[in-house]
Amino acid sequence: MKIKGTVWKFGDNIDTDLITPGKYMDLPLEELKKHVLEVVNPEFAAKVKAGDVIIAGANFGCGSSRETAPQAIKALGVGAVVAESFARIFFRNAVAIGLPVISCSKVAEAFDNGDEAEVDIEKAEIRNITKGITLKATPLSEDIKNVILKGGIIPLLKELAEERRRKSQQGRIKQ
Repeated sequence: MKIKGTVWKFGDNIDTDLITPGKYMDLPLEELKKHVLEVVNPEFAAKVKAGDVIIAGANFGCGSSRETAPQAIKALGVGAVVAESFARIFFRNAVAIGLPVISCSKVAEAFDNGDEAEVDIEKAEIRNITKGITLKATPLSEDIKNVILKGGIIPLLKELAEERRRKSQQGRIKQ
């Protein structure tokens, strides 16, 4: 899986309250997404395009365990989030919904806002197309890659259930 898009760069310790501010938590996701990261970059939600890439420093997604943070980022169409490190709960919530997330040391130093990035989940490589730089990211486990590639836990489980149902029916037909 390769994701190519324009970079939106954020710093260290971007917490879930910055990603999805508490005062908007009662809004439906389609409204909530309009406020993603507005405290840090008021133009982000209005200007981000499908496939764009968030590049961030350390501890992205720290703070409260809001599932809405990765959900709202995904709802905006962000193609991937690459950070020097992630808060564990944010990382797991993102994987669960199929939002590509990957850690990469020194990634924040290698990118500026507006650079073009290519994120290769399979190879664990992050390319700054603008500057001609390629970084090696921390490889994801095969299980985590599979969940992301399938679009999240629910689509993966539906696919596995359908596969099991087909095999079960084939077994009945053979008898």
